[in-house]
Amino acid sequence: MSRTVARLLAESLNAHDIDRIFCVPGESYIGLTNALSDMNAIQVIVCRHEAGAAFMAVADGRLRPRAGVAMVSRGPGLSNAMVALHTAYHDATPLVVLVGQVERADFGRQALQEQNYSKLLADITKQVIEVNQPDQASEALARAFHLAESGTQGPVAVILPEDIFDDTTDAPLDAPRPRALSGPRGQDLDRLAAMLAAAERPLILVGGAMADDAVHDPAVTDDLRRLAEAWVLPVSPTHRRPQLFDARHPNYGGYMGIRVPPKLMGEMQKADLMVALGERMTDTVSQSYRFPRAPQPQLPFVHVWPDAGEIGRVWHAELGLACPPIEVVRALLARGAPAGAEKRRPWVAGLHAIHRELLEPVWDPAPDGVNFAAIVCAVNRHLAPDATVTSDAGNFGSFIHRYLEFKPGQMFLSSVVGAMGSGMPMAVAAALRRPHTQVVAFLGDGGALMMGNEIATACQYGVNPIMIISDNGMYGTIGMHTHMRYPGRPFMSTMRLTNPDFAAWGRSFGAEGITIRDESEAADAIARAFAVKTKPVVVHCLTSALQMSAWRRYDRGERLP
Repeated sequence: MSRTVARLLAESLNAHDIDRIFCVPGESYIGLTNALSDMNAIQVIVCRHEAGAAFMAVADGRLRPRAGVAMVSRGPGLSNAMVALHTAYHDATPLVVLVGQVERADFGRQALQEQNYSKLLADITKQVIEVNQPDQASEALARAFHLAESGTQGPVAVILPEDIFDDTTDAPLDAPRPRALSGPRGQDLDRLAAMLAAAERPLILVGGAMADDAVHDPAVTDDLRRLAEAWVLPVSPTHRRPQLFDARHPNYGGYMGIRVPPKLMGEMQKADLMVALGERMTDTVSQSYRFPRAPQPQLPFVHVWPDAGEIGRVWHAELGLACPPIEVVRALLARGAPAGAEKRRPWVAGLHAIHRELLEPVWDPAPDGVNFAAIVCAVNRHLAPDATVTSDAGNFGSFIHRYLEFKPGQMFLSSVVGAMGSGMPMAVAAALRRPHTQVVAFLGDGGALMMGNEIATACQYGVNPIMIISDNGMYGTIGMHTHMRYPGRPFMSTMRLTNPDFAAWGRSFGAEGITIRDESEAADAIARAFAVKTKPVVVHCLTSALQMSAWRRYDRGERLP
């Protein structure tokens, strides 16, 4: 059947179960948007910035068992979106980005906004696929989804010249390709079971690939809990994956995030075995390659990850299993707990006791603004079992991971690699994907003015996230690093920010605006925010700059250096 390339691409997207695409309209792909409009089967979400659109697609790729999809125009459009591609690449998140290109007759002439995307994106995508032959359009799209969703998941860019959309083709639709999944070998499971049986102080890390499994199968987190209970194992969710284990469960072994508090890290370092279940392992999780030490860990290290190419890339793993981590969990459950597992009970209880101590809602008031702990603890009292929490990058995030009691059924979305600007777009995507559930975005004042403008997208599409802004008037994380590396040196003139009245700013979009100036106002103000059901809410929190994180204050007096 002859049809235009645009129509074939639209049908191919539909065949891959894509029901939503994020974009900022661009002239280089209007042929495709025209075909999507004719089909009326896929919702096109029009955003205010390509980075916002691509961050929404990244979030969408984490919220369902399909790659998220963004469309961006050539040149500036793609350049704006690259921060989200970088996030998807480092966070191992499936993403397909459709990129407009100049007309084929103009290739190589440096035509308006022309770029060589194979070079430009080589370091932040799994592959760049250029579609220059109409008959290969559907095949290219099927390949893109297959690559994005297989092994170590990540972003794939599909480059589409502006003039190809109106070409006609008789090529058939290339159907989605079944995912090829490996399973653990019996001898490797035997060895892992023996290592766990012998260990007195094992530490189980669970991360991104386990979160991917949970999107495919809601029973994943329950199976993980059953394994922890039966085998008497402490489970530690890793950086920005806190929802994988109930923070109040007695087998919760502490959060393995960025800069683990010394008391907890000191206890964790007594471990005699580390098993990374679905954690890719990064400098953040490994505490700057010190635990486990790279490349030779100071304790036996087992790495479970869906891609054999990732295992052994940095760390020498005593045992590697290239398979979905849930397959290992279920295989161990089927074997039954080893004799003597109860010997680990004191070890598990000790880790959990330190975690519970850190989780308790206690903090010291700050003299220069609200301690953000008061805000986060107030939010914790209102979070529903199916709530979604998103976070931008910044020191304010440490309060989230210290004071929120995450549990399976909830979702947490952020840029694991630490890109600013992700929090609000991800909240919009979550509100669209999980309608009629709570969505709370935590932002700093820096990130709020990067991508907070996507609150306009929330208003346009009738979704109602709560946007909580920590306004300490500075780039707090960089201020902290400057202070710690160069103590006593002046730095505030380069860190200070001039901010708007964020509550009034929110109201200008049509959102509810609430301001918190004092800790005494926090409980009532947060309750008011959660009571609003018909529009977005912006909560402007005038927070302390002295309280640089949930764990640190500036050392002397009440004045910043």
